[in-house]
Amino acid sequence: MAREQREVKGFQDMMDRIKGSMGGGGAPDPTRRKMHFSFWYFLLALLVVSWLQDHMLVQQTVRLPYSHFKQLVREGAVRNVILEPQKIKGEIVEGDLAGRLFMTVRVEDPELVKLLDERGISYTGRLENKWLEAILSWLLPMALFIAFWSFLMRRMGAGPQGVLSIGKARMKIYAEKEVGITFEDVAGIEEAKTELQEIVEFLKNPEKFQRLGGKIPKGVLLVGAPGTGKTLLAKAVAGEAGVPFFSMSGSDFVEMFVGVGAARVRDLFSQAKQNAPCIIFIDELDALGKARGLNPVGGHDEREQTLNQLLVEMDGFEPNSGVIIMAATNRPEILDPALLRPGRFDRHVAVDKPDIRGREAILKIHTRDVVLDDDVDLHKVAAMTPGFVGADLANLVNEAALLAARRNKDKVGMAEFQEAIDRIIGGLEKKNRAMNPKEKEIVAYHEAGHALVAMSVPHADPVNKISIIPRGIAALGYTQQMPTEDRYLMTREELLSRLCVLLGGRVAEEIIFGDVSTGAQNDLQRATDIARSMVMEYGMSEKLGPVTFAREPRSPFLDSGLAPRAREFSEKTAQEIDEEISRVLEEAYGKVRHILSEKRPYLEKLAGQLLEKEVVEGEALRAFEKEVRGTPEETP
Repeated sequence: MAREQREVKGFQDMMDRIKGSMGGGGAPDPTRRKMHFSFWYFLLALLVVSWLQDHMLVQQTVRLPYSHFKQLVREGAVRNVILEPQKIKGEIVEGDLAGRLFMTVRVEDPELVKLLDERGISYTGRLENKWLEAILSWLLPMALFIAFWSFLMRRMGAGPQGVLSIGKARMKIYAEKEVGITFEDVAGIEEAKTELQEIVEFLKNPEKFQRLGGKIPKGVLLVGAPGTGKTLLAKAVAGEAGVPFFSMSGSDFVEMFVGVGAARVRDLFSQAKQNAPCIIFIDELDALGKARGLNPVGGHDEREQTLNQLLVEMDGFEPNSGVIIMAATNRPEILDPALLRPGRFDRHVAVDKPDIRGREAILKIHTRDVVLDDDVDLHKVAAMTPGFVGADLANLVNEAALLAARRNKDKVGMAEFQEAIDRIIGGLEKKNRAMNPKEKEIVAYHEAGHALVAMSVPHADPVNKISIIPRGIAALGYTQQMPTEDRYLMTREELLSRLCVLLGGRVAEEIIFGDVSTGAQNDLQRATDIARSMVMEYGMSEKLGPVTFAREPRSPFLDSGLAPRAREFSEKTAQEIDEEISRVLEEAYGKVRHILSEKRPYLEKLAGQLLEKEVVEGEALRAFEKEVRGTPEETP
């Protein structure tokens, strides 16, 4: 029975193969490669035939000198002679070459035909067929030209580097399952997440809004400081909604060729509409959407054309088309007002720096795959990192893990997190930097002055660590303060306390050594900036009154400090401003000098501990602070 089944199966397989070879019915085999006729196959066949004729067949033909051929004719040793315009062919019938074909070059010999007739040798004339040579002489150059032209066109028109495809939008397209990021991967920006839940709900269930006549915002602008997670938040929206995600940078639109940016904008929105519902995300929108007319001397027409096309595409959306455009920037103050009006980017979501609870939540996300020791307190780490954004915290966790691996530890401990914070804030520790004893003593008193003033003035952040180990490029020591809470406003007294802390190092050097060093350069710069802001921006000068002299728009997220200040006041007012800044600094300097003079024993004691241990922190620092605060502070 089994044998019969095998025979039947074999017969069926044979019939299937026959049908397949004859092009019969049945589903085509997807694994079988399809053969396509091509001109190149035909040209290759001609070349092969020509080569065979010139080499394989010629190798069996004997090439004879004309004199030898004529001798064979006289002897009657040839037959079937073929006379061509340039060649003579035939067959040898006698001698050592009997049975071989021969060929000789024809020369002008009027007696040859007469000699052939006398010997009775059959001959015939033939015109030489040069069709193959003619075809090759025309087709081969044409084929080479076509091949070169095809190669050139492919290089110009295909691929991301093609010249003819320069108007195509060079975006990254993430399919529904390729995004892989949801709101669970985003922390510390709960308000922004809540704001974007409506976008996700519309993409998942648009009928809910259309039923009541509501319209989803056409554009969502994410504004925030660098590293706060704007791009991550946009990807999370796409991941939650389960829709395609088109990502481009603002600089990808602008090219050296005129009209390319506008063409890419059209291509981007055309593809997005074909894949609706979807999300278009433009990162660094300020590179594309800078306000028109900011530079009247040398305007950039190409950038403005691209911006105009973007405005047209956003305003030309069909209602509820399912295409939502999101953009991110950290410079919203320079964007064109037409981008920010309702109907375009009509929803602005601020992505702020996280507070202490947000930083703790971000740390929990980034430590999911990190083996933590039992002594790690993420809440304490979050308290030690005020001002850190999501990117900074991710870098912090990575640095701590690398330090633990370098020390051959099985888990990442609190010591690694503390060292990683110091490394990020102050730079790489340089224990091998050689300082002479005098410089080391100056640095010790300098840092002790900062710490002692911070312990003595009100409204100053608590001191967490003091170190005289060099770090970074120019830092010979540092005093780390840890704020007890996140602050968003600063009072006049708090700013004056910060001034005093910054001046503490220089005043300590002057009291102890009777001289000052260059180590206070950065402290003086920061103190001067605070005093200038108090007088010129915050209206905290009693002499000048509640007035601000800063007119230029300053970015709330980027503090470059390079923008020139526009002067819209007289020379007399400028002199009064300079005098008031100097007065604020001199009053703070006098207060600090009084504090350190009264508490000089504590200054010398703390400097001695630094010279002995190089780092003072933890319980030793807490005990010293209690001792200092136990002494009544005298006011000047």
